[in-house]
Amino acid sequence: MLAKKVMHWFDEHARDLPWRQRRTPYRVWLSEMMLQQTQVETVIPYFRRFVTRFPSVKSLADASLDDVLKLWEGLGYYARARNLHRAAQKVSREMQGRFPRSVDGLMQLPGVGRYSAGAIASLAFGVDAPVLDGNVIRVLCRVFAIKQDPREPQTRQRLWSLAESLLPKGHAAKFNEGLMELGATICTPHAPRCDVCPISTMCEAYRLGMQQELPVKRVRKVTPHYDVTAAVLRRNGRILIAQRPLDGMLGGLWEFPGGKRENGESLSECLSREMREELGIDVEVGRQITIVKHAYTHFRITLHAFECRLVSGKPQPLGVAAFKWVRFSELDRYAFATTDRKIIVAIRETKSS
Repeated sequence: MLAKKVMHWFDEHARDLPWRQRRTPYRVWLSEMMLQQTQVETVIPYFRRFVTRFPSVKSLADASLDDVLKLWEGLGYYARARNLHRAAQKVSREMQGRFPRSVDGLMQLPGVGRYSAGAIASLAFGVDAPVLDGNVIRVLCRVFAIKQDPREPQTRQRLWSLAESLLPKGHAAKFNEGLMELGATICTPHAPRCDVCPISTMCEAYRLGMQQELPVKRVRKVTPHYDVTAAVLRRNGRILIAQRPLDGMLGGLWEFPGGKRENGESLSECLSREMREELGIDVEVGRQITIVKHAYTHFRITLHAFECRLVSGKPQPLGVAAFKWVRFSELDRYAFATTDRKIIVAIRETKSS
């Protein structure tokens, strides 16, 4: 009964999203990778740009990582972009361009976990596989009044079992998508719209008046804060930029080199040390260009950017993947994190003032 109600509701209320048009395994996989931890409205323009630039898994596999990261720029969680590129190469070069059709097969692709595999298998291939994303977890916790933390392994396994038991055989795609849609548009984290929910009469949380309490939320820890420095180092009309190590946070993106301040350091001391450690050069730290505040998932930073002058040494990629001297007009060719993009804006404003 629950599955029928969800699917009937979905037939009438499904949003017109670009990945639901001309559905192919490639487009389903691409959308699922982009939608991880990211809102639909944010993903839509990125998805459209990607399928225009890379209309097939082969075209994505043949692209350079720099090109992929540049197109991904601003979408965040850049490990997804690196995994996307690696997975496209695996499918194109080792699987004759055909995506695995099973959950187990899909989980062999970089960046594809149990949820994503279930979503791709059901939506692209009609496999009777359950899904369990944040939206589905919220719906199930409320419908069945699950009062245990869904992050705990036992509770998570219970939710997987529930999701599987509810699957209408042969209709997993519509049910899964409907359940995710319901969580995204009706059974929302705050102020759920129970008055228009198609399954409110079956919902224990609604009956008990516990919609706002479920799912159980962990008490947030204090978010750590770090001061970070960055150098705008010029030479002969060019600026030095560095590429972050591929296996680290924001891997593969370009940045103005620098790093995190250690206890007891001044900002200038921090930047001087980082330039020696990362590039093997000594610099003189000059005036401050801008201050950028930014929050990541688990911590916050204040980024201090300074004009610098090369004192001695020749840059070497000691703690970076690569470095380049580029003209200011060429910076837009490279993929930068949001924080470094703001430094570029500050430099541009300084040049025009």
